[in-house]
Amino acid sequence: MNRVSYLVREAFVNLRRNALVVTGAILAVFISLSFAFGALVVNELVRVNTVAWQQGVHIIAFLKDESDAGIGSDAHAALFSELLTWEEVKTAVYFDKADAFREAQEILPPDILSEIDPSILPASLRVELHDIDLYQNVQFRLVGSPVVRKVVSLGDRIEALSSLSRVLNRLGLGLALVLGFGAVVLIANTIRMAIYARRDEVAIMKLVGASNGFIRVPFFIEGMLEGLLGAALAVIVVWAFSRNLADAGEALPLFNFTLRDSFFYRWGILFLIFGGAAGLIGSVVGLRRFLREADGARPVVGRRVLEEV
Repeated sequence: MNRVSYLVREAFVNLRRNALVVTGAILAVFISLSFAFGALVVNELVRVNTVAWQQGVHIIAFLKDESDAGIGSDAHAALFSELLTWEEVKTAVYFDKADAFREAQEILPPDILSEIDPSILPASLRVELHDIDLYQNVQFRLVGSPVVRKVVSLGDRIEALSSLSRVLNRLGLGLALVLGFGAVVLIANTIRMAIYARRDEVAIMKLVGASNGFIRVPFFIEGMLEGLLGAALAVIVVWAFSRNLADAGEALPLFNFTLRDSFFYRWGILFLIFGGAAGLIGSVVGLRRFLREADGARPVVGRRVLEEV
């Protein structure tokens, strides 16, 4: 127990002695993992909203009034019945003018709603597809109908979101690799500086028989603490920013900015593990050369110690 407490105490002594460099290493981990975690959060928001839209209305066909020239009195019902027979269509709902006005009452502010004549609002067909990738086939057939005034599709928007999701995936992975490597290098340099400041002490420890494992442990703890602290800061900051974004996004009902807590728990733990692993790797890299040099310097340091005694 005394040995463990000594090793932990030595790790904190190293952190205090090299406070400025340690702060730089922690900030490097924090910045790198913040970018990576932030890209992951944005990608998850895009995925959640894409799935939500894929499970809702995919196509809206606004219809001409049946009173228009060339449009029969049962034209809307005929198109609606035909639409339900199409194999791409999962469900469809008919919105008449009264339904359109009720929807406008829910969406538009009163000052704009007061200027709208309910009679000019068009009836529409709201279509949900089995597969969103087939939206162009249905859209083409609806546009060719003489009853249809205009067709609005979310397919192109979902395709754009999917493309954005792929870009964010690559960006997040690239940032994690590049900046994570930079964090490992900076932690390795921090450990090297700590060992260099204590090079004589390390050589003396080896001279009196201390094993490499005993010497390594405080520096391993130091590197892991630096990585864990940087990762914890990244997770907390991104989580807080995401919460604020969700609160601000309540005014935009068309896009959901809220993510489940399980997402942050799962990925937060993984990022903490990654930060600790990055610090440990940096410690291993930083220690390797100096322990070899300490082995070579053992006779020189021994003679110097004996001369001082």
